[in-house]
Amino acid sequence: MKTYPWLNKEYIPETVILANGEFPTHSLPVTLLNNSQYTICCDGAVEMYVQAGYIPSAIVGDLDSLDNNNKHKFASILYPDKDQETNDLTKAFHFCLKQNRKKISILGATGKREDHTLANISLLADYMDHAQVEMVTDYGIFTPISLTSEIECLPGQPISLFCMDLYPITTIGLKYPLYERIVTRWWQATLNEALANKFIIQTKGKVIVFRGYLPNL
Repeated sequence: MKTYPWLNKEYIPETVILANGEFPTHSLPVTLLNNSQYTICCDGAVEMYVQAGYIPSAIVGDLDSLDNNNKHKFASILYPDKDQETNDLTKAFHFCLKQNRKKISILGATGKREDHTLANISLLADYMDHAQVEMVTDYGIFTPISLTSEIECLPGQPISLFCMDLYPITTIGLKYPLYERIVTRWWQATLNEALANKFIIQTKGKVIVFRGYLPNL
């Protein structure tokens, strides 16, 4: 059984992908951005990232959102990808794999357009087949899991589960337990709550786990 730890502000990400959603403001994703050893910017995220005082390690995308000034300034770290079958987040993810970077924290992937947010969250179910990946937002952390898993958390923490297939799911350690439940809609396993410092999900399928922040954390 695999254990998924709760991230804290001491964590040093091996690789961060910064997408072109809302720029992080919560203290946890901001700290991860500060601690990052290597940050890949989707091209639409570059302007905000640079304005915040950072320098990207690499810029990936079709580069249509990058102004001429930044194209010139960062010419040596531009990695254009014109594939129209994938979005810029996936292009950045594939770039990580080519660089053998397989421990990835994704920031800035939610907010703004809701269709982009839903698409980016659902992509975690694909990414997990190739890398250890989590999406950290201003409201919590999305972690994709498969098979039976132990999830570290905080007592009282908001928990939502999004099943990506029709395998039965059982939970242990949540306020509203599920037993051999087949979840057919995304809302059906949301708005739960952790009872202790960990909970267990038993399944043979893929589940995206959301752990929300507690107030003042």
